[in-house]
Order: sequence, then structure tokens, then C-alpha cells
Amino acid sequence: MTLSGRLWTVVTQILSIASLNPFNTYNDKSQVPIFSPSKTPSTDIGKQDDEGPRFPPPGHAIEGPGSDFQCDYSKMAGWRFCSTPQDRGCWLTDDNGNFFNLTTNYEDFAPEGILREYLLEITDKAINADGLIMPEGKIFNNTYPGPWIEACWGDTVRITVVNKMKHNGTSIHWHGVRQNRTMHMDGVNGITQCPIAPGDSFVYEWKATQYGSSWYHSHYSIQYADGLVGPLTLHGPSSGNFEEAADIPLLMTDWAHNSGFEAVYPRGPGMKDETILLNGIGNITRQTGKSPTEEVPAPYTLHFEEIPADQPDSKPKRYLLRLINTSFLTTFVFSIDHHQLTVISSDFVPVKPYTNTSVLIGIGQRYNIIVEANPIAYLNHDPPADGNFWIRTEAANCTRPPPGAPPRLPGYETNGILRYNKSSTDLPTSKPWDRSLISLRCSDETYTSLEPILKWQVGTPANGGEEHRVKVDTNISGKPEYGPLAAWGLLPNTFGATFTPLRIDFNNPTMLHLNNTSGQWPEKWIITPENYGDDDWVYMAIAGDTGRTGVPNAGAHPIHLHGHDFALLQQAENTFLTHGNLSLKFDNPPRRDVVLLPQNGFVVIAFKTDNPGSWLLHCHIATHAAEGLAMQILERREDADKMWPFETSPVIEGVKRTCDRWNEWHGDCKNWWPGEEDGCKRNQSDPIYSFQDDSGI
Repeated sequence: MTLSGRLWTVVTQILSIASLNPFNTYNDKSQVPIFSPSKTPSTDIGKQDDEGPRFPPPGHAIEGPGSDFQCDYSKMAGWRFCSTPQDRGCWLTDDNGNFFNLTTNYEDFAPEGILREYLLEITDKAINADGLIMPEGKIFNNTYPGPWIEACWGDTVRITVVNKMKHNGTSIHWHGVRQNRTMHMDGVNGITQCPIAPGDSFVYEWKATQYGSSWYHSHYSIQYADGLVGPLTLHGPSSGNFEEAADIPLLMTDWAHNSGFEAVYPRGPGMKDETILLNGIGNITRQTGKSPTEEVPAPYTLHFEEIPADQPDSKPKRYLLRLINTSFLTTFVFSIDHHQLTVISSDFVPVKPYTNTSVLIGIGQRYNIIVEANPIAYLNHDPPADGNFWIRTEAANCTRPPPGAPPRLPGYETNGILRYNKSSTDLPTSKPWDRSLISLRCSDETYTSLEPILKWQVGTPANGGEEHRVKVDTNISGKPEYGPLAAWGLLPNTFGATFTPLRIDFNNPTMLHLNNTSGQWPEKWIITPENYGDDDWVYMAIAGDTGRTGVPNAGAHPIHLHGHDFALLQQAENTFLTHGNLSLKFDNPPRRDVVLLPQNGFVVIAFKTDNPGSWLLHCHIATHAAEGLAMQILERREDADKMWPFETSPVIEGVKRTCDRWNEWHGDCKNWWPGEEDGCKRNQSDPIYSFQDDSGI
């Protein structure tokens, strides 16, 4: 089979309170229909309730913050909540056979929820996550990680972000959220908006047309590595049945004790005293052997109920866990000693359940899993009698450690505890799964295992006939036209094409240039137009095989596409991208929004051009994105311009206002880090790159 589509390659070469209404009336598809059941209602609907259902969603917090959260479909008179522990696939139904459930096409339809409002205030604050202070922390609402943002399928979510930092702008991205016809709410400075200046605020508003687990984070350079991350849950149906859930989503990350802005700098110190955190908690003594300078926080602890002794025939409870990788550099292998994991969703896509001993989670990826409260023996290991088990987050073999990095200590991966006895304080003595049962190999979950419940049939590509290969420039780092942080690129293999890492302009976002009819764009913006119809498919092959050039691939790349879930037509390891090596799956291929581009291999993805705007495609390894491994997909520019006309759109006026505030703040070098005259001295020493020395995303 041949690929008639656009083939792209990763150049893997290391060298050193403005409220914007997100909806409009451009055309009848300017907004996803908010209330459309999976079956046309009968005209004889009979007696209906005065109001629709309100209920605590399955998997909500039972105690503590969020325990009073409820889904509210009061506008949907005659409907009722239908999810049960025996059938979590049902969400809402009525007496006439209409329903919202796992088979509802969430690309087109959603229930009618309510408006959810949140406030996020960003401040500078030192963080003690593991017994050693990180002095350059940046946090939401005085907590790390940030507060749990919850909504229900069909809700409108409105979040006011207030920037109270001293020397940093920011923008907040709602990772994996479709943002259908709401490009300006995607939160990518330099593309959808200017950064939010210190002292300014921005109101994000979008529809929860998907459901599942995700996170929100800063998209201002590598700022999220300093603490600007938080969990995001959109409650809805599930392909796996369960009784309860972990109290909060489980965020796993690598962690340093210096700012990411310093760690990424060429010839800089890298990540100092690197550790691993689970829900913002680690232990410096277990990770590095270094003595703590502060109190070491108690490890994250999960509690399960065991089968009562007087009810031995009872079925064990099943628990929902939401796993999210929010790392700077690290891909994780997640496991719980003596417990199997049943995967029920990848990113925002429900999949047919499958069971394994571990799950590999790339940066930005999410998996919902079900864990049964029924520890099992394996090999010669029986479950410990005290009912305490290690939760392990082990680094996969995806990237080489930097030169001089100390080896990880034995047991560094024991970052959480599962207890069956709430009163116990003992550390677990459980043994890890045997290495024959858990692999650290840097490879996504098995391709054939990720079978979506809602099926897609991928059509033929509208963008035919172009092939692209690896381009390498070994002399780019430090050149005046690129700056100190420019080492990676994502570009086509056209004759004479130059190696160009992406670099956005904080002051001049793409959003303000949707009326550009010339087809000419600044070279470093890396804009690729895709001007097709609502039902047209675009194929993109992304290759990391640099063996032909003799340059080794520096690890697998978690590639994230904004504005879409994509169909994964093929994922090939240790294989060159050639027509002869293509074997594409069109009938219900896996779908997600982050895929691991294998080392020395390639992926082929496909998506419909049904979402006008400019969408970022980038590696989610923070250093790689900072060094330029990204591009913009400008989807149906003319339609986007009609949706947000430059001269009359209130959305454009709101973007301009944010840019005016940003330019006013940025125009005074005394605001620049480290502040006052020292900021101006940096400007004088390097007027081009002293403020923005990387890609900006």
C-alpha cells in the first residue's frame, strides 16, 4: 500500500479580566450541537420531569475538596442518570430510548450541561515537594499541583487566570481539549494570544464536548516545569465498570530544584537534584541520597477496602485511577505491586478494556485504569500480610541520561503507597513485578490494544503526493539568527528547504494574522497551510529515523497535536519511512492526542480539517519544544478569518487588548528577570535574546 499524503519528518539533531466569547455565528457549524441525543426523540414523549437530573458523578471525590461536586443537567427535563457500577457506559437516558453513552459521537453531540467557573491565580513561591526547596516555583492558587478542575460532559467551562508573578508572562493550555471553533481559547502564547502580562488577567471559556482525564499547564516556554500544572477531569461514561475512584487524579512528574529556564540553558547546570513526584510529593533521600533541608512530605497514599472477613464470597471493589504524565523530560512505567491494571481509555478516547501489569505513559499522555482490590501472588511472591503495597513510577528507557548524571538509587521509583489498612503507617515490603512481566522499553502501549469504543473509518487524504525526509544542520546552535536555544526542527523535505527551528513572537500571535492572504509567513513560525473541507482528511507521516545521516536519534518523542484527536494509522519502530514499509489501518485505528514517535521509526496520523485555526504540533519533551521541535498547522485560514474578522471581531479586539497590556509591560526592561536595573543590563548585553532565548512555547 502506498501513502498518498503529506509526509513529515522530525529533524532529530542535538546542538548544544478580558472575557472573550468563544462562539460566533459565522456558520451553522460554528459550535458543536450542545443537545442532540443518540436517537431522534419520539413526538409522543409522554410525561416528563420538570427538571433534568443532578448527581455526583462516578469517580468524584468522596471526601475533602470536590466531594460536593455534582453534574447538573437540570435543563434536560425528562432525562435521568443511568450509570451504575454494573454499567458505567451509560450516562443519560429518557423513557423514549434516547441516550448519551459510549456510542454517542462526541465529535458532534453532547448533553446540555451548565456553566462552571474557576479562578486561577498564579504566583511565585518556593516549593517543598520532597524535603529540598525549589526556590523558583510558580504555582496556581498557592498549591502544587494546581487545583483539580472538574466539569461534566456538555458543560461550559470558564476559567479566569490572573498573573501575579513578577517577571514572567504566561498562557494556560487545556491539554487535549478539542477547542472546536475556539482556537483563541487554546492558550498558546505567540499563536493564539499574547502572554498574559504580570498584573493582567484572561478569561478562557470552552465547551466540554469530550470526557475523560487530562491536565492544564502553562505554555509559556518551559514554565510548566516550575510548577504550573494541574489535573483536569471531564466526567462522562466509561468503558470499564467500577465502584469508586482514587480521591484525586495521579499526576507523575520529574522534578528539579532549579528553574526549568536555567536547566535547559546550553552549558548550564541541567536539572539539579532531580527527583520523581507523585501528585506533587517525592522524597529526596530515596531519589538522590541527599540529606533533606526541610521536612520530607508523607508519600502519596491510596486506600482500598479489602473483602470483609465475614463475607469471603464478596466480590472485590474496583477502583478508577486517572494517570497523567506531566513531566519535563521523563516517560514513566506505572505499576502497583501485586495488582493488575485494566486500561479503559487513552487520552480522551475510551477503549475496549485490556489488562496488564503496567502502563507506559509518555509526557502529556493519560490513561484511565481500573484496579481491583484483590492483590495476587506472582512467581514466588505472596502479597504481604500487612496490606501495604508500593505504587511505582519508574523511568522508561526513552532518553539517555545527561553526561555526568548520577545513577538512580535502588527503589527510587517507590513513590506512592496503596494501603488496605488506613491506620497503618508502615512502609511496604512488597516486591515489584518481575522484570519479565514489566518492561522499561520505550514503546507506547501495544497498538492493537488501543481499540476505540466509538469507531472511526478514516477516509482518503485530501493532501496527496508529497514526501518528506530528515534534514539535519549540525552548525545551527548559537548562530545569531537562531539564538542559544535552537537545536530541533520539524520540517518538510522540499528541495532547498533549510533547517529552521520554530520560534514564535510573543508580541505578534498568529491569531492576529488570519487575514493574511499572501501565503507568505515568517520563516521561523513554521506554518503549514491545510485548506480543505470540513469532511476532508489530512495524513501526516512523522519520522525520527536519522540512521541514513549517521546521526543517532536522541530518544522517542511524545508528539502532541492541538485542536484534534488524531487517528494513528501506523506506528513503526526501527523502520525507515518508505512507501514499501507502509501498512496503514483505516478501520477504527487507535486515536489520541499524544503519540510516542519511536526511536528510529515513524508514525502516520490522520485528522479531519474540521476545526479552522492555527494548531500547534510539537514534541512534549519540554527541552525539545523549547529548542524548536514544533510547527503550526494553519487549518482553513480563510474560514478562520471569516469567523474572526480582523476589523470587527470582538475576539480579535480581546486579543489586541491582551497584547497591548503585554507590550506595555514588556516595553520596560526593569520588569525583566531578575528585575530593575539588572533586567536592563541583560537587555543591553543581548538585545535580541536576553528576554526570549528559546522557541517561546
